[in-house]
Amino acid sequence: MAEIVLSSFLTVIFEKLASETLKKFALSKGINSQLKKLERSLIQIKALLNDASQKEITEEAVKEWLNGLQHLAYDIDDLLDDLATPELSKESEATTSKVRKLMLIPTCCKNFTPRTRMQGKLDDIATKLQELIDAKNNLGLSVKGESQKVQMNRVAETCLIDASTIVGRQGDKDALVHRLLGDGPNDKNFSIVPIVGMGGVGKTALARLLYNEMQVKDHFELKAWVCVSDEFDIFNITKIIFQSIGGGDQKFKDLNLLQVAVKEKISKKRFLFVLDDVWSESYTDWEILARPFLAGAPGSKIIMTTRKLSLLNQLGYNQAYNLSVLPHESALSLFCEHALGKNNFDSHPTLKQHGEGIVAKCDGLPLALIALGRLLRSKKQMRKNGRNC
Repeated sequence: MAEIVLSSFLTVIFEKLASETLKKFALSKGINSQLKKLERSLIQIKALLNDASQKEITEEAVKEWLNGLQHLAYDIDDLLDDLATPELSKESEATTSKVRKLMLIPTCCKNFTPRTRMQGKLDDIATKLQELIDAKNNLGLSVKGESQKVQMNRVAETCLIDASTIVGRQGDKDALVHRLLGDGPNDKNFSIVPIVGMGGVGKTALARLLYNEMQVKDHFELKAWVCVSDEFDIFNITKIIFQSIGGGDQKFKDLNLLQVAVKEKISKKRFLFVLDDVWSESYTDWEILARPFLAGAPGSKIIMTTRKLSLLNQLGYNQAYNLSVLPHESALSLFCEHALGKNNFDSHPTLKQHGEGIVAKCDGLPLALIALGRLLRSKKQMRKNGRNC
């Protein structure tokens, strides 16, 4: 379970490191190379989590290693938040809550600029990260089971969802249902409905809600769901679509024959295809994939979930639907649902302060909120059963 929680939290950190605002600030202040080094170290650390989560059960030293990593991850998250504040980028001493937190230092050091303090924090974090990496040999930690794990995660991505588990997305769903049922552009028979956002923000969950919405089901004659992920395999994507729209397990020797078959299947029919988790930025790959889609009936739609805007911009979709993080109340409700089976802390008032602190750390990301909520619920259950957690 520690692996799931830390992986979720590191996902939040990686997204912050990838933000354009942070990159511009890092370049302007000459700390870009340090942040890149920080990212590389975190990637090395993340690769060890699978092995560490298995060994922490029996090895106290590994459990302490994970605990140290968790605390350091919180420090890194705080640091990145501080770097993103406009006050810091202007070298200002404005008294925002973020900056006040940084000023809890000895009087003798208060003549340091925010930039100087940040430099010191970066150096300190880099040292601690390297210590964690160096400790892997003594702890016997190694990279294990990654390829199998990734494959299992991809298989687990389906279009099915329990709508009652989704919190705070009714407005997003209503807006996108309107787009799906509306008319598309005049120059093509299909149009793209892009859902863009950082990892863990809930793009796939929202796409599942739309895919299973009754109005949407009734509106489209053919539907298909494809989890694309980081490998944009045109043949495989087309094959899954063909099978999903009733093509069966017919074998094809090449892409041309397969696309002809798809074209015949969707000809003059209104379709809805979901391409979930698209990473490719190749216009050429997209142009090849989309060739048979032109045969569909007007009003056909393709939902594309992605973290990247490059391909969408090349296709002329400059107003993608940007999915925001959950507001605090919705985030708190989602966390409570998974931690306590309730939508608030009313029945567990002693946990409220700690729970709200955890929710704040998750920055409104559903993936992190769910993972941490489940962890706390499992520990609570283990205590009831009299087990040592």
